[in-house]
Amino acid sequence: MSDHILEVRGIHTFIGQFHILEGVNITVPRGSITVLLGRNGAGKTTTLRSVLGLTPPRQGEVIFDGQPIQGRRPYTIAQMGIGYVPEHRAIFRDLSVRENLEIAERKKGDLERRLDFIFELFPDLKRLIHLSGGNLSGGQQQMLSIARALVPENRLLLIDEPSEGLAPVIIEQLMDAIRKLAAQTTVLLVEQNFIMASRLADQYAIVDEGQVVASGQMRDLVQDEALIQRYLGVA
Repeated sequence: MSDHILEVRGIHTFIGQFHILEGVNITVPRGSITVLLGRNGAGKTTTLRSVLGLTPPRQGEVIFDGQPIQGRRPYTIAQMGIGYVPEHRAIFRDLSVRENLEIAERKKGDLERRLDFIFELFPDLKRLIHLSGGNLSGGQQQMLSIARALVPENRLLLIDEPSEGLAPVIIEQLMDAIRKLAAQTTVLLVEQNFIMASRLADQYAIVDEGQVVASGQMRDLVQDEALIQRYLGVA
């Protein structure tokens, strides 16, 4: 068994005529939190979507738990044990919290088996279980979006911009929840908030103009002010 649950090898992905990813290489160690960093438009979200087959790569390989998955249908890739939390949450606003969770089941009974764990991570969802998604705050909607990906027992979670638009106190709650769920699964995260990323992630990869230009241990990146300033623009 490889030490890496996910290996992205030289993928090239196009959106229409635009060449978005130009040979991206990423490895995600099992049991880690790995973060993709980079400026807006660098290709981070497209990398997640390429892994899941939503924006299929034209070249390269995506290896999940030792198996090549590029070219497979997104639902087939998801069934192999990859959960996806998209940018902007994408919850069903007219459905209740419980109904949003129920439709994430892959097998009957998934939700009941996972409900205690979900409520441990996100206590707010327990008291809001019958409220419609559209009546939740932005932070509560983000909690629901992550919780939905936890209903099946996924081995890898892809989480896109979880802190976007949220208050600092909610970001702290989300960080705590992601740390706890990472004890059970592996997380690949896209995050613009460098402070959050630096406190949360074990590994990093910086994406710039469709290529990974640096990667390694997060503890090393936080010491490299020149690299941070060059690619992230963070003082």
